[in-house]
Amino acid sequence: MGAAALFGSAASAQPPSVPPGMQWLYGSGEGGATSIQAYHAFRNYVLAAAGHRPRYSVVFAPNATLAAPRFLPCGRRPLAVVLDVDETALQNLGFEYDDATHPGRAYDQQRWNDWERTGADAVLPIPGAVTALNDIRRAGVTVIFNTNRLAAQAAANEATLNNIGLGPVRHGSTLWLQGDVASGSAKDPRRAAISARYCVVAMAGDQLGDFTDLFNARTLGVAERRRAAISGPLANLWGNGWFVLANPVYGSGLRGNVDDVFPADRRWPAPGGAR
Repeated sequence: MGAAALFGSAASAQPPSVPPGMQWLYGSGEGGATSIQAYHAFRNYVLAAAGHRPRYSVVFAPNATLAAPRFLPCGRRPLAVVLDVDETALQNLGFEYDDATHPGRAYDQQRWNDWERTGADAVLPIPGAVTALNDIRRAGVTVIFNTNRLAAQAAANEATLNNIGLGPVRHGSTLWLQGDVASGSAKDPRRAAISARYCVVAMAGDQLGDFTDLFNARTLGVAERRRAAISGPLANLWGNGWFVLANPVYGSGLRGNVDDVFPADRRWPAPGGAR
């Protein structure tokens, strides 16, 4: 039997298709450029804030609401920034490759736990992050990560960040993990604990819950959540203390049916009907 017969089926096999969101975030120049743009703006805002000593942090006070935001006072606490980790500071390329090559498989928490423990060699920093965070540290501002990675795997998570140049980080000081303050994935308790030590002058994340857990209320519908984020008092925070990075791959932003996403008065009936 010839080599073509032996290997023909393997040679003709098509590689698995990559979901469009992954193509954009992990493969495109546009995705990389967007991240660099966000980190340029983040760095420039923080360096300016460090020069004028703000009176208030960008962390919500306990009595704040989305309609009436209030912020914690800074006092004389040293300055810090707080960032999410996954798809904000690093890209989980190995985990998402595994997802892309197993289409239709449901999310499995144990698989993610295994990834946290063993995937440090299969990640990359978000474009722009390393340079921006180093500049921020040189300005005397502490860089703190607040992530829902697990405190039970603190050593592995420290190593993941440090090994790709996003550190130095140390658990309990500049790395806060799920389980450090309260059970569950809510980040506000950790933000409050961080704010007891620091004046947080900027935050970055890829999900709205990286800024306040109020965005994750189960009673908040898709359209109402969008309105809260882009209109009223919160609209001015984007790029002015709160910095969001695009993530079309997973998360709380991937919700909504046709009625949620497309306003009834902004629909276009194509002339002549469907073709």
